[in-house]
Amino acid sequence: MPTVVIETRVRAADPDEVFARVSDFTHYPEYTDAVKSVAITRADGGELLSDWSVVFRNGILCWSERDHIDPAARTIRFEQTRGDFQTFEGGGSVEADGADVAVAFCASFDLGMPSIADMINPIAERTLRENMHRILIGLLGEAIVFETAGAASKLRELIRLGG
Repeated sequence: MPTVVIETRVRAADPDEVFARVSDFTHYPEYTDAVKSVAITRADGGELLSDWSVVFRNGILCWSERDHIDPAARTIRFEQTRGDFQTFEGGGSVEADGADVAVAFCASFDLGMPSIADMINPIAERTLRENMHRILIGLLGEAIVFETAGAASKLRELIRLGG
C-alpha cells in the first residue's frame, strides 16, 4: 500500500495549542480549498466518526472514518469505515522539541484499482501530500518548516500497533 509521511516543525510554539488545531478537523476547509467539507457525525470521548469530502484532481473523494484522538499523548489515529478508498488509514502526532513542536502525519491508502495502480498511486500520493501541506500551512502558519523523514518511525509504529 502506498504511504505518505509528512514531518514538520513549528518554530516557537506550544504543543497543546498545535495539537488542538490539528485535531479540529471541522475547520480544515477554512485553510484550503482542497478540503470541501468535514462533518463530525458522532463524538464519544476520544473517538469521532467523521465524513470527509476532498478535491482529487478533477473530482471529489468522499469517505467516512473513525478517528481516535488522544490529547494526553497528542496523537490521532484514523481508519476509513466506508468511502471511495478501498483502504485509508493513518495518524498524526505532535511532540514538544525544545521550544519548537514536531508534527508528523502518516497515511496509507489503496484506491482499489490494481490494473492502474502504477499510474494512479503516484498521483494520489502527490495529491495527498500537497493537500496536507496546504492544510498544515493554513493551520500552523508560516512558522512551519517541512522536514525529511525521521521521527515518523515512531508514528508508523503507533499506527501499526493500533494504539
